[in-house]
Amino acid sequence: MKIDLAYGRTGLTIDLPAERTTIVEPRFVPGLPDEAEALREALRNPIGAPPLTQWLRGDDTVGISICDITRPMPSARVLPVLLAEIEQIVPRERITIFNGTGTHRANTEEELRRMVGDHVFENYRIVTHDARDTASLIAVGHTTSGNEVLLNAEFVACTAKILTGFIEPHFFAGFSGGPKMVMPALAGLQTIMRNHGARNIGDARATWGITHGNPIWEEIRDSALLMTRAFNLNVTLNKTHAITAVFAGDLMASHTAGCAFVHDTAMQAVPRPFDVVLTTNSGYPLDLNVYQAIKGISAAARVCRDGGTIIAAAECWDGIPDHGQYRQLLEEGATPDAILARITAPDFQMPDQWQAQIQALIQRRCDVHLHSSLPDEIVRRTHLTPCPDIEATVHHLLDRAGPDATLCVLPQGPQTIPYLSG
Repeated sequence: MKIDLAYGRTGLTIDLPAERTTIVEPRFVPGLPDEAEALREALRNPIGAPPLTQWLRGDDTVGISICDITRPMPSARVLPVLLAEIEQIVPRERITIFNGTGTHRANTEEELRRMVGDHVFENYRIVTHDARDTASLIAVGHTTSGNEVLLNAEFVACTAKILTGFIEPHFFAGFSGGPKMVMPALAGLQTIMRNHGARNIGDARATWGITHGNPIWEEIRDSALLMTRAFNLNVTLNKTHAITAVFAGDLMASHTAGCAFVHDTAMQAVPRPFDVVLTTNSGYPLDLNVYQAIKGISAAARVCRDGGTIIAAAECWDGIPDHGQYRQLLEEGATPDAILARITAPDFQMPDQWQAQIQALIQRRCDVHLHSSLPDEIVRRTHLTPCPDIEATVHHLLDRAGPDATLCVLPQGPQTIPYLSG
């Protein structure tokens, strides 16, 4: 059985035994016939808010939060429509676009141009957020759990804030989009570190598809609600990255509606765990590095039996990567247990510890192989097993597990979130 995997820019086709394979994909939703018109309609008839042109004031300074290169948000198609609506009320020179990098590295000029499109790149002011630049941050209050919220000061100073993003299930924040475009997108490192701390990451409710009751999401929500005059614009995407729906308006009302739509299309039940689970990280740009690939691995872990094996296909053209200290945590920990012991020690705090913690928790119960463009020795440094030939590895693992062994394939990785129906 031929299966197309989302891998890098070009994809990967493999041949697997049909009689032992279950494919789990999101319910396919076709792209909107006219994306620009759907975006305009959503901005003019938003959820729980007046039309954008009525919501804006002529003397506003507008700050627009956008996703960085690690997300497939089609900003180059969304921003021109949004900006045309804004400029009916607010002149271009009073608009600033903020690249919400969170703790990720800054994007290159080429990446930024590709993200927003040539016209926007050349004609609008764009600020790349730096979570580590304390001089660029301002304290705006505290969450109900006591986390001090430090945000990009220039964004906070804007009198009208517009959050753009796309909604998909998120492996510890429930869903992406909405309030995440304030925190962590435009937050200070210490705020993000406290939110992504070992206790919150280890909470059973900090997982795919859960918002209320999830300590990470609730802090994210609280942080965003400290903003005055925030307008939300979220889209959903299918496997070709076509826009399938638009949710705009009041931050929480529009995001809630979008999350319900994504839950219905992306989360799929399976009756029992599998011996082997083959996943991706949804292809370019999501599979740019090992750090991001943990999301696809986390999706697979939900339906992999204890002692089973996960194979992740992620190109990882950007390496491990170098931002934060994810690489250091992995290289300094001899085993997953040693990594977890260090991360969960009292008062321990290190950037990107959350990704290492999630990886180590998965590797406590499952073997994890990685098919990528990286040299084998680099893959081994991350405690993952190199997988140069997916087909051969799958056949070997199934043979080893016995005649009744089963395989699950997530061709689109974390665009589909499987869960056990029981």
